[in-house]
Amino acid sequence: MEKKYILSLDQGTSSSRSLLFDSSFKVIDWEQREFNQYYPKAGWVEHEPIEIWESQIGTAKLLVEKTKIQVSQIGAIGIANQRETIVVWEKATGEPVYRAIVWQDKRTADLCKKLKGEDWSEYIKKNTGLIIDSYFSATKIHWILNVVPGVKEKAKKGEILVGTIDTWLVWNLTGGKVHVTDYSNASRTMLFNIRELKWDQNLLELFGIPESILPEVKESSEIYGYTEKSIFGEEIPIAGMAGDQQAALFGQACIEKGMAKNTYGTGCFMLMNTGEQLINSQSGLLTTIALALNGKVTYALEGSVFIAGAAIKWLRDALRIIDNANDSERIALEVEDTEEVYVVPAFSGLGAPYWDMYARGAILGITQGVTDKHIVRSTLESLAYQTMDVLTAMEKDSGIKLASLNVDGGACVNNFLMQFQADILNAEVNRPKNIETTALGAAFLAGLAVNFWTLKDIIENREIERTFRPFMKEEKRRKLYAGWLKAVKKAMNWQQ
Repeated sequence: MEKKYILSLDQGTSSSRSLLFDSSFKVIDWEQREFNQYYPKAGWVEHEPIEIWESQIGTAKLLVEKTKIQVSQIGAIGIANQRETIVVWEKATGEPVYRAIVWQDKRTADLCKKLKGEDWSEYIKKNTGLIIDSYFSATKIHWILNVVPGVKEKAKKGEILVGTIDTWLVWNLTGGKVHVTDYSNASRTMLFNIRELKWDQNLLELFGIPESILPEVKESSEIYGYTEKSIFGEEIPIAGMAGDQQAALFGQACIEKGMAKNTYGTGCFMLMNTGEQLINSQSGLLTTIALALNGKVTYALEGSVFIAGAAIKWLRDALRIIDNANDSERIALEVEDTEEVYVVPAFSGLGAPYWDMYARGAILGITQGVTDKHIVRSTLESLAYQTMDVLTAMEKDSGIKLASLNVDGGACVNNFLMQFQADILNAEVNRPKNIETTALGAAFLAGLAVNFWTLKDIIENREIERTFRPFMKEEKRRKLYAGWLKAVKKAMNWQQ
């Protein structure tokens, strides 16, 4: 039967989604399911790996059932996943030895501080492209191996397996037959040498991690294996895989050097394609692998903001000053400005370009005239300011002045935020017609591997829904941003 669809699994920090794309890149339908977030201690963030798997495969099965398509018409499965989150499980049974430790988790901050004091910073930056931070996977694996009883001994015997979420999904999809990751995910572990393109032996020794428990590293677009027949009733090739932000870069067709995108998800992530050139950031950014395709590795500069959409969720769930995320745009427009109030949403510390694990969230500049509406507007504006921080660093490192920024992710539908973003950046902001770029990127990678699409198809497919152009006067822009920088300074090093 003719292959008509690509199934994309978009496994995020707060929910699992499955989307079905047809040959013309249109989303036929989608399903989404949230799963539990666990916070056992201050700064700790965990997920249940089984809940992740069940939510992801549950949405995929429901989607196939709801659309009434034939499984044999699905050409391939592509996977995009929350990055850096780590799972350790029993090789024989598939049972996790501990909950997944999420990328936002700060329990290893003190270990990171110790490593910096032992002068590992330069080696790690040079060889992995990353800075020493609890954000990345290495210290999380180290923690599980050394804190959970019996796990270190089992690791030495080769009785356990380790992987980021992509690896965990593929292992389950294939019934435990395939233990792989791709270059983009491997480059986020702080264990992978992005120059030599292999697991770094010095770092494995430093963190006490046997290489045998780590997955094999593959390209971002190739057939890794096939789904266990019992899952969908027929085997489907699993043929594309990338960390969610790299998938979004590809989904935005940022294939040429110098092209950049910003994703407004739980966090906020800006990536610039630097081609085959590995640029060592001097401005607090990360050097990462964008993807590996047709025997060629493409690099990127990345600025990671830990809290973006999660700040809007905080307004809804914790402060309860909005009923849903969509309310934030209307409420923000009900006031003329923020009354010079700044919200710094450093709930999990600050990412690029500050990298302060000890920063904490703050609301500054409050007077008696400030209302909940000003807090909502300030929170939205904080996303744009954090993006400005990253873009400034990116332009400095790359020597490229961005004329426009490609945007995606849930919060990019907020017109107030996108206009304010264009004003603060003094650059055009392009929102594509299809904002499902993360899932689309994963679908692209899978489709390429099974000749469902060509690279030319992907480049020619991209359509802009709206361009936001800057109107703000330079004097006002400078004043607003100066206030933001002052506020950030107040929130830094709060726990030290």
